[in-house]
Amino acid sequence: MALTEKDVRGIADYACIALTEEELADMTAYMNDAVSMLEPILQYADEDVAPTFHPIGDLSNVMRADATDADRALPVDEALKDAASTRGRSFRVPSILGEGGDR
Repeated sequence: MALTEKDVRGIADYACIALTEEELADMTAYMNDAVSMLEPILQYADEDVAPTFHPIGDLSNVMRADATDADRALPVDEALKDAASTRGRSFRVPSILGEGGDR
């Protein structure tokens, strides 16, 4: 499966990479070399194996429910007591998005 210069130009355009004609020729050769190195993998193709889209198969969310543990919960007042700045029941931190006033 050889890539043409038209294929490589399309990939470069999609990736917003400008290539000169010389770079296009070099990149086409480079990408064809890379594709040819992957050819041996095709010998392992097996029509009886269903494709997977995740290395762990159809594993779903394995995280526990987000529930409060009353025995380990830290009271809000205790959590905020050493904070540099607070507002009501929240930590107050500097804005990282620029000046936007008090929100």
